[in-house]
Amino acid sequence: MLAPRIPWPLPALATWACAWLIFVALQRVAVPPIGALVLACLLGTAASVLGDTWWQRALIAAGFPLSLALLGAASLPAWTWLVPLGLLLLVYPLNAWRDAPLFPTPHHALHALAGQAPLPPGARVLDAGSGLGDGLMALRHAYPAAQLEGLEWSWPLRLLCALRFPWARVRRADMWTADWSGYQMVYLFQRPESMARAAAKARAELAPGAWLVSLEFAVPGVLPSAQLRPAGGRVVWLYRMPLVAVPNP
Repeated sequence: MLAPRIPWPLPALATWACAWLIFVALQRVAVPPIGALVLACLLGTAASVLGDTWWQRALIAAGFPLSLALLGAASLPAWTWLVPLGLLLLVYPLNAWRDAPLFPTPHHALHALAGQAPLPPGARVLDAGSGLGDGLMALRHAYPAAQLEGLEWSWPLRLLCALRFPWARVRRADMWTADWSGYQMVYLFQRPESMARAAAKARAELAPGAWLVSLEFAVPGVLPSAQLRPAGGRVVWLYRMPLVAVPNP
């Protein structure tokens, strides 16, 4: 059963209310306004991971500072309004915006993966773009004896992921420039626009017999080796190296 998502706009409303409570409470205990602003914005930025889309994440993170500016509730230097933008860019670097910065994998989305793509004990499995580590948790359910590794470009997300799952090796790296050779499986939950690039990298670096696994999005022009269609869940696409092109009609 997939973990339920908090319905929109509850994540935004709850985050804005908590940010305001923190901002007001800190000033009552003599914390300077700039310090209260930074801490309240940190909460909003951290909670932005609850959004499912870019505009939802931006609203969660920016709602408090925007409301503060509109109400004129604090006497702050003009430059302080760069704080929330800087925090957001810290979590979601610009070069990650072209990919899927945070698409959480449902914990049981890969439950049946080992039945279609068996791996030997100790096989190296990579979650490319690990975010907060939901994909690593799903992979561990499928392959408890595998060596699980993650790549994440955002260093705050990489740190949080490593703290959540100390049994996985999580590195800060660009998934597109890191070497995929040596892995028996690479798992992705990206965007449709990223899949052709992922296939090209898999062709160049993964050994014959290795697997490229994608949640929800297929590789264009390539025959899948298998598919998983869990009831009520997203499709899992499996491709075994070498990739086989779809034959021309």
